[in-house]
Amino acid sequence: MPDLPLTPDARAWLDAAVARVATDPAAVRALFPAVRRHCGRQPLPDGRTVDEAARALLLTALPLHGEALAEEVAALHRFGDPAEQRAVLRALPLLDDQGRCLDLVRQTLRGNDTTLIEAALGPYAAAHLPPDEYRQAVLKCVFYEIPLARVAGLDDRADAELARMLADFAAERSAAARPLPADIGPLISASLPHGAP
Repeated sequence: MPDLPLTPDARAWLDAAVARVATDPAAVRALFPAVRRHCGRQPLPDGRTVDEAARALLLTALPLHGEALAEEVAALHRFGDPAEQRAVLRALPLLDDQGRCLDLVRQTLRGNDTTLIEAALGPYAAAHLPPDEYRQAVLKCVFYEIPLARVAGLDDRADAELARMLADFAAERSAAARPLPADIGPLISASLPHGAP
């Protein structure tokens, strides 16, 4: 178990919760929402919070696989509050390498909670979102002023089509005399072929 900054009582609770989930998967439904109350939510150096890391431990302890795991994770997301939903989204790379949970990312990207959008666009989305959906997600981040440095996989997935979409967005903003996010310029320049307008 990672070295989380937990009190002895919180550590004991989390150890017991992980062990219980490992033998009784249905227990996660009650334990997952209780994590913040028992473990706190202080920030961690990796950008997560303690409750997110603890919830990831519960999820990875589930003795489920394939569709059964995807269904349990989807239910936790559906019935969770925003903090629980962020934890689910950030844990997806640890749970599924087949893209079975991609609908959770898609649902999140249809919303307007920027903290959830940012959580959804981690390594899981970078690995599994089709190119057109990934480009639209990046454009949504620009629109909502989410720094592009927080979008996973952008160095590998940026292409000329995304650059053109961002260039069109920049032209519209300039025509309306509205400020442009500073982080889209390098992406436009790096992705457009030499000589492109």
